[in-house]
Amino acid sequence: MNRRSFMAMTGAAAALGGAGASAQESAPAGGREYYELKRYLLESDAQRAGLDAFLAEAVLPALERHGFGPVGVFADPEDISPVHVLIRHERPDTLATLHHTLGADAEFMEKGAAFLNAPSSAPAYARIESSLLYAFSGMPKMERPSDVPGRVFQLRTYESPSVLTGQKKIEMFDTAEIAIFRKTGLKPVFFGEALVGEKLPNLTYMLGFDSRDEQNAAWKTFLQDPEWKELSGRPEYANDRILSGITNLNLVPTAYSQL
Repeated sequence: MNRRSFMAMTGAAAALGGAGASAQESAPAGGREYYELKRYLLESDAQRAGLDAFLAEAVLPALERHGFGPVGVFADPEDISPVHVLIRHERPDTLATLHHTLGADAEFMEKGAAFLNAPSSAPAYARIESSLLYAFSGMPKMERPSDVPGRVFQLRTYESPSVLTGQKKIEMFDTAEIAIFRKTGLKPVFFGEALVGEKLPNLTYMLGFDSRDEQNAAWKTFLQDPEWKELSGRPEYANDRILSGITNLNLVPTAYSQL
C-alpha cells in the first residue's frame, strides 16, 4: 500500500472530522477524554514481532509528533496475542481524522511500510478490534499510576443487561467506588463507558500496580473495606441486578509502552 492508496482508503473517515488537526488544537480545558482501545489479534511469533516493530518505530513516534500520548501498549505475559493499544483523545473528532493525519506523515509511512504493505500471503495480523470509550465524570483524565520497570496492569470490562443498569454501575463508580479504589490502593489508569464496540452496554477500566503482590494486597484491602461493603450492599447496586458479565485481564506493558 502506497501513500495514495492509504489516503484513499481513509478519506471517508477524514471527511467526517476535517483536515486532521493535532490532538491538542482547540481541546476543551478540563473536559472528559475519549479512549480508543484497539486489540490486535495475532497468529504467529512473526506477526507479533512485526507488530511490535510497527508500533515502536512508526506508530508511537508519529502519535507523539501529532500531540497524542501517552500511548499504552499491553500484552498477556504468557501469550503473543492479543496486543492492546490505548490511545487518548482530547476531542472526539480526532478519532475520525487520525488515519488522515498518519497517512500524511511521510516518516510514519516510511517506517511503517513493511506492516502497511503486508501481502495477503503473509498478513500482518489476523484481525483488529476497537472500542471507543468516554471517560467517567468521576475520573475525566487518564493517570499514570506507576513508572517502575516491573509494573503490571489489570484491564476489566463490566457488561450490563440494559442501558439503565449500565448507567447505574457508572453512577456507583462516580459517586463513591472510584474514591474507595484510591483509598485502598487500587490505582486507576482510566475509567470509560463504551460508546462503540462489542457487547454493549459495558464499561472498561484499567488499574496499574508496581507488582502483582501489590495488586493482590490492594484487592484484599478493598474487599474488606467497610465503606465498600456498605456501598455494594445497597439493593440498587447489587451485582446480579446491574451486571451480566465481567472480563478480567492481567497484562504487562511492552518495552516501548508509554504507560
